[in-house]
Amino acid sequence: MGPKPGVIVPYSSYLRVYEPLAAFPEPERSYWARYARGDRRPTAQDELRRALVDLLPTPPVAVPVRESADAFLAEVDGVLCVCPWLTRLRGWQALSALGRAARDRELDLPPSVLDAALPPVVRRQADADYDRWRERNPDSRPWIRSALWHVPIRWFVLFSDEEKEFAHESSGQKKDQPGISPVKRGEQFVLRYRTPMVQARRRLARGLKVLREELETEGVEESAAERLGQPLVDALVDLGRWLEEFHPRSLVELDYGGLVTVIPERQLAEDRSAADVAEGLEALREGNGEQAGEAYERLTDRWRAVRELQFAS
Repeated sequence: MGPKPGVIVPYSSYLRVYEPLAAFPEPERSYWARYARGDRRPTAQDELRRALVDLLPTPPVAVPVRESADAFLAEVDGVLCVCPWLTRLRGWQALSALGRAARDRELDLPPSVLDAALPPVVRRQADADYDRWRERNPDSRPWIRSALWHVPIRWFVLFSDEEKEFAHESSGQKKDQPGISPVKRGEQFVLRYRTPMVQARRRLARGLKVLREELETEGVEESAAERLGQPLVDALVDLGRWLEEFHPRSLVELDYGGLVTVIPERQLAEDRSAADVAEGLEALREGNGEQAGEAYERLTDRWRAVRELQFAS
């Protein structure tokens, strides 16, 4: 038996891009226009529950047999924006990342556990299916990125602290950005950031410039440069390439997803991760490695505590 409809699956956070309907070619554009007029509004929790149910058969279904026909929707200044799920594509990509982590011995679980959950023959078949699919769809990319038991630091570079939205879902009281309609979901709380694509790209470019310049400058405290430097540069370059694939009038959203059910309300309200990232980058720009290190420590301490929740009984 899989998770019940009312049970929250807590471990995923999301970075999503909502593209204007006009950015989609036909026949996708007409399909999403009809979809938006319908009553069905599945949530990220619905998608997670479906994926977990697929893992129950023997052998498990590692990747959906058919691509999802669902999407998240948002209205920005009267314009419908669409974020397709593409669950099958994301499943293939997640499985490929899992395989690389297993080969590099970066997994937090023994190989025997992985093989029991997803037998090697199932993973090999999924990899072969993905290779064949990519030959027919070389330019396809997901509109959604996800992370387990944390929010990656690089995602916060795209947002400002003022764009944080945190509210009790049942209260109906939520501070949203002007022109952007609220998202209704079943979780008790919602914590998200939303920003226009042009702003996200601008912040990412500024962050990259600061990091690259400070890495080339002697005198910056070595520990801060190492911790906030090259790894974050590489991650931001990858993130920037992904964002460039989308329409410039898209909406970018960071959603804490099910993590809001395992992080105490007070900690969610006081979470200033985007502000910490901005402070760290500004400190590096000014050559203040000590302050940058302090901002980094706040971030890592906060998210280390969340990661450790996955091991709680």
